[in-house]
Amino acid sequence: MKKTIIDLFENSVKLYPNNPFLWEKTTKFEPTTYKQVQEQVYQVGAGLMALGVKKGDNMALLSEGRNAWIIGELAMFYAGATNVPLSIKLEEANDLLFRLVHADVKYIMVSGNQLKKIRSIMDQLPLVEKVIVLDELKEYQEKEIAWSEVTKLGKDYLASHSMDEFLAVGQSLQNDDYATITYTSGTTADPKGVILTHRNYTANVEQSLSCVDIDDTWRTLIILPLDHCFAHVVGFYIFMSKGASVATVQVGRTPLETLKNIPLNIKEFKPHLILSVPALAKNFKKNIEQGIRAQGKNVVRLFNFALKVGYIYNGDGGKDKGRGIRCLLKPLVNLFDKILFSKVRVNFGGHLKFFIGGGALLDKDLQKFYYAIGLPMYQGYGLSEATPVISTNGPKHHTFGSSGVLVRPLELKICDADGKELPTGEKGEIVIHGENVMAGYWKNPVSTAETVRNGWLYTGDMGYMGHDGLLYVLGRFKSLLIGSDGEKYSPEGIEEALVEHSSCIDQLILYNNQNPYTVALIVPNKEHLKRHLAHQSLDLSSEKGREEAIKIIQSQIDRFRKGGDLAALFPDRWLPSTFAVLPEPFTEQNGMVNSTMKIVRGKIEKAYAARIDHLYTAEGKNILNEENKNSLI
Repeated sequence: MKKTIIDLFENSVKLYPNNPFLWEKTTKFEPTTYKQVQEQVYQVGAGLMALGVKKGDNMALLSEGRNAWIIGELAMFYAGATNVPLSIKLEEANDLLFRLVHADVKYIMVSGNQLKKIRSIMDQLPLVEKVIVLDELKEYQEKEIAWSEVTKLGKDYLASHSMDEFLAVGQSLQNDDYATITYTSGTTADPKGVILTHRNYTANVEQSLSCVDIDDTWRTLIILPLDHCFAHVVGFYIFMSKGASVATVQVGRTPLETLKNIPLNIKEFKPHLILSVPALAKNFKKNIEQGIRAQGKNVVRLFNFALKVGYIYNGDGGKDKGRGIRCLLKPLVNLFDKILFSKVRVNFGGHLKFFIGGGALLDKDLQKFYYAIGLPMYQGYGLSEATPVISTNGPKHHTFGSSGVLVRPLELKICDADGKELPTGEKGEIVIHGENVMAGYWKNPVSTAETVRNGWLYTGDMGYMGHDGLLYVLGRFKSLLIGSDGEKYSPEGIEEALVEHSSCIDQLILYNNQNPYTVALIVPNKEHLKRHLAHQSLDLSSEKGREEAIKIIQSQIDRFRKGGDLAALFPDRWLPSTFAVLPEPFTEQNGMVNSTMKIVRGKIEKAYAARIDHLYTAEGKNILNEENKNSLI
């Protein structure tokens, strides 16, 4: 049966014409109904046809989240085009240029804020015929045209052509026609263009709704970039399919201003569901804790005690909550909820039922924190190549530390390094089969053949299916620590724990590629180090201060060793015997983390190859080496 994104949209307009669909804020949040969105989509879609957009053309979209983003993408589909959504975080001309050239992009939709990036590389984009600017400008350069002008062209086109003629292109699209080419800022060399078809999207909408119940009264505020596959499907298309409401964050003059608008907009718009990634979850937690600290020591003590009671009562969440003798804590849990946690929830609008977390793994402590304050953050799992949702925790089934139940219908198997299927409970590579598996990588048959075999997607992630029917994701299948004796271990859990429990470590990756011992590359938290040093009347400007700072980092790692309060969490051999202190953090700008804030291990190892080699020398094994001290200056 034909089920394209256009079919999905048309069906929702028919069922919910007067429901508010898109919300956008300039001075206050204003709604646009499904019927009104359809009118705008038709006008822009017809305008694209008038400009010369043909079925099968690739268009790019580079903009902050806003109504025009969503209307623009739907309009592309009506013109028969494929969208190449681009991250606004792509600062480097070569990153942006690579995608635009590689994807054979002919038309670009771009916001006023992002236009300078396109202008700086236009001379290297001979294929591009038009640049559609979403904001009104005083003057336009060659090949540029205003969004309002495209809308006007569309109105004229619709006046001189029949509606059937206009709709014929969009309705001719089939399930296997390409909808988007999404570039993964993966953990390898050049980004790969993930081709997702119309049916990939509509199938993943159906699959996701098998785990989460929403209806046409629900509202979401999309705080993730819309080029993000997760935001695309769960934030936008799922809500669209149910006649529900979608708002975007008010765009500020700078990225920082937009970031500051997120908590304000959440409070104003009062969403029922928010999608998050670990980096944002940590930020929200920090803001909550700051708010509590501002109310004085007694409130901090009470809040921490209330959390402790909540943690004990909730156990591992789901069926474990309030089990056995712990049920006696229920009156206390209810009391703390009333006097403390309900006041915290007001800052999230008061209607928020839960968060869904995607991207990198969300650590267990964060999940416990949000669950205790009555704002569950359910861990999900997926990847762009799976459009992206594979599994998720939700109100019906959840256990901290798991990635939840599989979406339905979907087949999943766990395989060893030779591709042999493993039994329940055994760790291996997560391999899936379903209508949400991508069509392949754009112009990359070699990678496509490696990743999709006989319709099965080899995710490259390691995990196991629990006997409880939940999926447990453990990190990358191939980013293993490998000891000199060939024993293997996944580093992600240790890395997360070291960062979570060490105030003076901001970021860290472990390394062991058949070496005698494990080492770490560490990005220090200099502010915390300075605070520790101040107690000893030292700072980072003196050699003694820098040596002491390095010893503080070591002491925080030692908590995981024998005799430490966190000993026995991990095998000793995978804890770092020595470490390199790095002079700068891992950021998107230097290519060390990708757009979902996942660390790009390969790039870091390559950039710091000399430092890693040094750690396996006698001088490097001594943590007080000159390179470490110099990195703290």
